[in-house]
Amino acid sequence: MKDLTEGKEGKLILKFAIPMLMGNVFQQLYNVVDSIIIGKVLGKEALAAVGANFPLIFALISFVVGIAIGATVIISQYFGAKQMDKVKRTIDTLYIFMFFAAIALTFIGIFGSKYIFQLISLPEDVLGPAVEYFNVYAIGFVFFFGFQGTSAILRGLGDSKTPLYFLMISTVINIILDIFFVVVLKLGIQGVAAATVIAQAGAFFSVVWYLNKYHSFIDISPLKMKFDREIFSKSLKIGLPSGFQQTFVSVGFLALYRIVNQFGTPTIAAYSVAMRIDMFAAMPAMNFSAAISTFVGQNIGANKFDRIGRGLNATLIMTNIISVIVSVFALLFARQLIGVFIDDPEVINIGVQYIYIVSGFYVVFTTMFIFTGVLRGAGDTLVPMFITILALWIIRIPASYYLSLKIGSMGIWWGIPIAWVVGALFSFLYYKTGRWKSKAVVKHGKNIK
Repeated sequence: MKDLTEGKEGKLILKFAIPMLMGNVFQQLYNVVDSIIIGKVLGKEALAAVGANFPLIFALISFVVGIAIGATVIISQYFGAKQMDKVKRTIDTLYIFMFFAAIALTFIGIFGSKYIFQLISLPEDVLGPAVEYFNVYAIGFVFFFGFQGTSAILRGLGDSKTPLYFLMISTVINIILDIFFVVVLKLGIQGVAAATVIAQAGAFFSVVWYLNKYHSFIDISPLKMKFDREIFSKSLKIGLPSGFQQTFVSVGFLALYRIVNQFGTPTIAAYSVAMRIDMFAAMPAMNFSAAISTFVGQNIGANKFDRIGRGLNATLIMTNIISVIVSVFALLFARQLIGVFIDDPEVINIGVQYIYIVSGFYVVFTTMFIFTGVLRGAGDTLVPMFITILALWIIRIPASYYLSLKIGSMGIWWGIPIAWVVGALFSFLYYKTGRWKSKAVVKHGKNIK
């Protein structure tokens, strides 16, 4: 466990973020390896089918992940205040909630996936494989939530390294199983999904065994866990806006996919590949955002508000330097990056067009995420939710739809950076008001100015 309330702010955040960043690199390798094998072995229809699954899976898990964010904020603030009994009760409550949510979403997803794919106008040649992939993948929701919940708990406690080690092993297993199931056993798109489920299950059970053996304080024992209604209520208060925010984003992705789908399978496949590259480019922003969220939570819990501004400035400098490097790399090697996934020239050309438009704005995306991380760590999740709704539903989707009518698929891509600019601007303006300082779970008896 890592105390982030003492020491040089930038150095602490960097050391805390790097293991998370490495962990997410390995986690994204799940998706990248899946996509490469599918694109090279099974073709663009199968690649488009896997890509179409991303917004649906995101839509199903997003609300639960948002609630988990609320619990993580509470854990970090209680840990900063050294209220360890409440930390343990929050952990138990989160696990119980995540388990039952995973079971419910598995059934909802399996019985509803086909209708959702039809609702977003997925082409017939993609619909069947998309449903096949999802129905296998959904079996692993309980393992996915279990591992993600454990990782979130450890981040709240200042430990970003332990999940990394198990994720690395899991990724290697996933790659081996991908090749075995698809290339050797010829199981097709279902084999890719099965490999991911098995790898996620292995990661979850392994990290639970490790924590129970070497960190008895956490004690992940289902029969001993107790659900705390008061703490769950606090988690909901902080997590519901994040949950709704994640849900609005996920449904927005589905709406955007409906626009993309109108341009046919090559565009869907290109968008699927481009999103994989985008996810890698976005990882520094997302992980440093999670790191500064924990940093802010612990320092608010310890009543050290003066450290937050210094931590924010250091984080913005580090992440923006990284974003510039990533943007330049993406622009220089766009064609080669898309070509890793598929050989179809039409798909490659569309994907390169996407990279040329979007990658120049990674700095804006990063800035938006870092400010959101500060607000989330303080427990202020309601305003970021409204900013997300504004940027996505009022700006991005209408802009993408309108511009797609004028300039084709290229117009869809332009709607993305336009929305990032709006989101970053409003997040910065709200941060400057300072109102987020009053949202802490742990109260110190006086207002901080």
